[in-house]
Amino acid sequence: MSLLFIKRITPMFKGKMAHLAGVAAVHLSLFAISCCLGFLLRFDFDIPQGQYAHLVYALAIWLAVKSVAFHILTMNRSTWRFVSLHDAMKLLYANMIGSAASVIAITFIAPPGFPRSIYLSDFLLCLLLTAGARVAHRIAAEALNTNEHSDQQRALIYGAGAAGIMLLRETRSNPSIGYRIFGFIDDDSSKKGMYIHGVRVLGVGDELAKSAAKYGIQHVLIALPSATGTQISKIVGYCAEAKLNFRTVPSLLEFINNENRVPIREVSVEDLLGRTQVRLEDANVRAKLQDKTVLVTGAAGSIGSELCRQIARFGPAVIVGYDVSETGLFYLNHEFRNSFTNVMFEPAIGSIQDTTRLNEVFEEYSIETVYHAAAYKHVPMMEGHLFEAIQNNVLGTYAVATTAGRFKVRDFVMISSDKAVRPTSVMGLTKRVAEILVSSLSNGQTNYVSVRFGNVLGSNGSVVPVFKQQIATGGPVTVTHPEMRRYFMSISEAAQLVLQASTMGKGGEIFVLDMGQPVRIVDLARKMILLSGRRPEEDIKIKFVGTRPGEKLCEELSTLEEETRATYHEKIRIFAGDGVRISDPEAWIEELRNICATRNQRVILDFRDLVADYNPSSNVLQWLVRANGVPLRFRNYGTTQSSPPLRASVG
Repeated sequence: MSLLFIKRITPMFKGKMAHLAGVAAVHLSLFAISCCLGFLLRFDFDIPQGQYAHLVYALAIWLAVKSVAFHILTMNRSTWRFVSLHDAMKLLYANMIGSAASVIAITFIAPPGFPRSIYLSDFLLCLLLTAGARVAHRIAAEALNTNEHSDQQRALIYGAGAAGIMLLRETRSNPSIGYRIFGFIDDDSSKKGMYIHGVRVLGVGDELAKSAAKYGIQHVLIALPSATGTQISKIVGYCAEAKLNFRTVPSLLEFINNENRVPIREVSVEDLLGRTQVRLEDANVRAKLQDKTVLVTGAAGSIGSELCRQIARFGPAVIVGYDVSETGLFYLNHEFRNSFTNVMFEPAIGSIQDTTRLNEVFEEYSIETVYHAAAYKHVPMMEGHLFEAIQNNVLGTYAVATTAGRFKVRDFVMISSDKAVRPTSVMGLTKRVAEILVSSLSNGQTNYVSVRFGNVLGSNGSVVPVFKQQIATGGPVTVTHPEMRRYFMSISEAAQLVLQASTMGKGGEIFVLDMGQPVRIVDLARKMILLSGRRPEEDIKIKFVGTRPGEKLCEELSTLEEETRATYHEKIRIFAGDGVRISDPEAWIEELRNICATRNQRVILDFRDLVADYNPSSNVLQWLVRANGVPLRFRNYGTTQSSPPLRASVG
């Protein structure tokens, strides 16, 4: 009735006024009905002639006073379609205040002899009517939506906790989501058979297939935002076994970012790996970046672009994105123009090996902080491109770092790799040499630090996009070795921890990020096949193709207690290893340039003098054998070390 009344009168108004006027009119009608019913009940539906004056006074006073009370408590502004327990409590308070104030007014204004029992009956009737109208409105709205969206897909919610209840409410109030919930699944067996908002808990996880078959279920919505990677993997297995599609409700942070609407998205690889949310000391990061001009090299890459996005959160004056990739910079610039309108982003095309271009950029923008993410990073590719790796990862890093020093940049942060630890590849070797160079440049004026971490999920050329492509084409998914293991973290997590580590550096440190436990690549492949809705080995084959040149079975991060020192952040430690430094970096680099100019592959042995624990791959050893003769050596330019490094056998 209330719903129809509001619909009839709202065309006379527009927008917000229509809603307020409609609700106020319904309230006045309910106040009048409760008053009249109170009198009718008091006098057995036969009001004496002498009581009509009291009725008139009661109507006038109750309508006026209760309207004011409901207005003060903003009851006219509440949304009936989403009425809740909180709304019910406010409604109780509004009726109590309205009735109490009305009693006082009637006592002083109405003629003597007013029937006192009507005070209580009116209060109870008004409370029931105003609450009932809201509940009826919600029921009618949900029923109407259900009828209008009869094409909704049948679904179960996995998780009968707070997130599951919130998801149930969201699917009911917002049918455009496209799901009709037929039950809950929960791993707590004590909940089986219980009803939550009229929906039954059907059973535990291993009963999912039976419940889905019974109710003709097509989808499972996973409402366990705090679940571990192991738990999510187990649930995905249940869904794959039952041949059901599945999606998930993500973390509270994503919920807040979606303006308090429950976001439902695909289960991601990050969910399966169970990486915990990063805790940032925002105040420290903001102090470093707010109102500063920041340069990010390799800005068009996966790490560089995410660094730009994370830096934008802390209010820099300008972010300068420096990269040789025109296309990548174009898209990043377009993204900032549309999504980060309050941050000035300046794309700068150029090579990190071009000192002239670097000087132009540093001078034009007065750079204050540098995040150096530009590098060649693909291990097998760099095994066959030795000099390109040296020129980009070593000489390019030196060019950016020394330019930063000349322009008195306050902080220089280089992105390193776990492959720099006891390297077996050209890529890892060049990153370790770059670490040594950066540490050697520390002079008390510019804080030169490096941040070392492992593989980043979804980065350009990483294993995750390759697996996705192979799965999309029907397989096989190629894995190098059954025992191949790697550390993984999300791009966002890596970028945030890099920013955090940059606030700790005093100069010369190598920070090591906590990557958790290494993941077997074959296990990752199986999980990704399950995510696609198919089954490993049955629908998609896994093929082992052998290790590639320069690869280790398991990367290292030097996270052993004796090799790292703790910081105030639980996920960041400081490498306290061999302490190698180059006392005259400029002369050392000049000699390296001369050697590279001759394209002499024996330069690798000279690098091994600096990185004593480097173990060349078989490809590199073959180059050395073909070279014949004694390899050219660097002259001694004063390399120093705190203790003799562990030497590795060359062959």
